[in-house]
Amino acid sequence: MPQHVPPSLDADALRRTHPHPAGSAGMPASRGAEGRDAEGHAARRITFLARRDLGNPAAGGSELLVDRLAGGLTDHGHQVTLVCGGPAAYRDYRVVSAGGTTFELAHFLRARRALSRHVGGTDLLVEVCNGMPYLAPLWHSGPSLCLVNHVHTELWAMRYPGPLARLGRRLEHWALAGAHRGNLLVAVSSSTAAALRNIGVDPKRIRVVHNGVEDPGPLPPKSPEPLFLAMGRLVEYKRIDLLLRLWERVRPVTGGRLVIVGTGPERGRLEAMAGPGVTFTGHVSEGEKHRLLASSWLLLHPSLVEGWGLVVTEAAVRGTPAIGFDIPGLRDSIRDGDTGMLARGESAFAAHWCSLALSEERRAALGTAARARATRLSWEATVRDFRTVADEALARAGRHEKRGG
Repeated sequence: MPQHVPPSLDADALRRTHPHPAGSAGMPASRGAEGRDAEGHAARRITFLARRDLGNPAAGGSELLVDRLAGGLTDHGHQVTLVCGGPAAYRDYRVVSAGGTTFELAHFLRARRALSRHVGGTDLLVEVCNGMPYLAPLWHSGPSLCLVNHVHTELWAMRYPGPLARLGRRLEHWALAGAHRGNLLVAVSSSTAAALRNIGVDPKRIRVVHNGVEDPGPLPPKSPEPLFLAMGRLVEYKRIDLLLRLWERVRPVTGGRLVIVGTGPERGRLEAMAGPGVTFTGHVSEGEKHRLLASSWLLLHPSLVEGWGLVVTEAAVRGTPAIGFDIPGLRDSIRDGDTGMLARGESAFAAHWCSLALSEERRAALGTAARARATRLSWEATVRDFRTVADEALARAGRHEKRGG
């Protein structure tokens, strides 16, 4: 039975009020010999430790990835729990909120207690490392795995003053290269794997598991008028302010509309600086998201930092090419000149924008190639690859335990 466990409900009360029949959501399917399921994977309890649930207003690509992994693992018979901070929603797997508001960091301090009180034993703890670490290896003695979307090196200085930024950067680097030195780290792209190596993580401990994408089904036609789309959290490092400045240079050439989908702390400032032809939609339904991604001429993604850029793949599978900057992460999700364009400066970004807007043939060729590449990605493959790494993490922990004994 899917469930959300508030901080006030303890583990004993949970078992009394939400018993699980064997094979139901949140409990492992039947186990075969030596504790393995019918597919040969060790049937086990997996707990994700992450800052947010997908239902959090501040959720983004990292939360979508965790949700797809947790749901997929549940479908394969694993007992999956997500421990997170802030608001959460009911899922097909168990969700435990450690409390706190959307932007509060106090849940990092409450995570250990929440895990102990509301989850109890777990066979594998997956710490989702997105900037501020939980430092789980310091207080959790069981097998652990670290899931990394991208290393936040550049972002600390954007969000915090000098001393705090330096402290946060050093803490993050130490957590990944030091606290997790005995664990495997899962990177979502080759760029993230390279960033981990650059801060001292042993390459032998890094595994790359790519994001997937869902089959979008039937596609609506492209907009007859120029329609350009930006989609994501409205936060500083997504650089929508830069996109708005470039729009003033591009609009006289291309005409049309620029639609910006998403919410976040930057929205008020961005709306105040927006010129003609710009629409802010806020949050949209999945149906409207699908329509916009499919009917837009181009996806514009001016982000400063990305681990992969899930929205790029969501646009690609709908035949919409993307323009981004030549940065780690987007170099993985966009094949420059094949599935989209990578710019090495603001003028190049504007030039790509104008040239593709004026060439339907070129846009169509990029869109066809983008769709062909994206259709080879799937969440099923992502879950399969993650299960393989999880098996390896448990096997490594078992070998360490035998040597220690």
